[in-house]
Amino acid sequence: MKVGLMFSGQGAQTVGMGKDICQAYPSASTLFQRADHLLEYPLSRITFKGPAEELMRTTVCQPALYVHGLAILAAVQSAIPHFQFAAVAGLSLGEFTAHTAAGTFDFETGLRLVLQRACFMQEACEQIKGGMAAIIGAEEKAVRDLAAIANVDIANFNCPGQIIISGAEPRIALATSLARKYGARKVVALRVDGAFHSRLMEPAYQDLQEELKRIPIASPSIPIVSNMDASPILDPKAIRSALAKQMVASVRWTQSVECLLDHLQCSLLLELGPSDVLAGLARRIRKGVSTLSIYDRPTLQKALEVLDRSPR
Repeated sequence: MKVGLMFSGQGAQTVGMGKDICQAYPSASTLFQRADHLLEYPLSRITFKGPAEELMRTTVCQPALYVHGLAILAAVQSAIPHFQFAAVAGLSLGEFTAHTAAGTFDFETGLRLVLQRACFMQEACEQIKGGMAAIIGAEEKAVRDLAAIANVDIANFNCPGQIIISGAEPRIALATSLARKYGARKVVALRVDGAFHSRLMEPAYQDLQEELKRIPIASPSIPIVSNMDASPILDPKAIRSALAKQMVASVRWTQSVECLLDHLQCSLLLELGPSDVLAGLARRIRKGVSTLSIYDRPTLQKALEVLDRSPR
């Protein structure tokens, strides 16, 4: 069994995520303790107890999701010491979690980088008020036409029939008002602070590009699928470029999942995050694909039973 890991992006956060797993697995709890110490604020308390408004802040939820994904992985690895995965991908922020899982940088380096990224994004959000919306049920060409008319950017190609747009608030409002004329069945506003993966993140892109020059980056031990071009990325120079450009580029998640399945030959996609959203997207991208999601102790136990039966 070839396992491909998937890590969540911003918007997936929920108060209480990972609490029961950390109570049962010291290896998971330790990562939150290390994060509390490094960040010098109680990330674990906010993650486990809220309030939700605090957890939703970009500078809190991004570190929280990063630590949460790696804490679940630590729990799996402590329960099954022989556990191995063949490839990894992450949605937006989750790509940074994926790089730590694959050894591109260590936990502390990745956490500092995620915090800097979040700060840069928050600063960009404060310059121009922006938003994001999911366009459900429309064809890709129609959404591209809608984005051009409304002067917004396409942030995510999540799965067939679900495309995310991003831009200044008045432009997003215009796009959502026109969406049904372009074939949308439904429009959903996203719980985010700004217009991520759009031209409005250009200042954050420039700042992150400079920050990445100072970060030690190694070749990952396994293939990581890049959000930008949906292909495996291993070269440290290319990784620096991709992680920075991701700020202003579309996340090609549909093609990333296809890469995990077709190019990297993963037979099971394992989601480590606060919900089963990525697994649901994967099943819409490829009918019949095998998926598992770990987001609490019952789902962890179910996954362990499957993974422990896999060949060593």
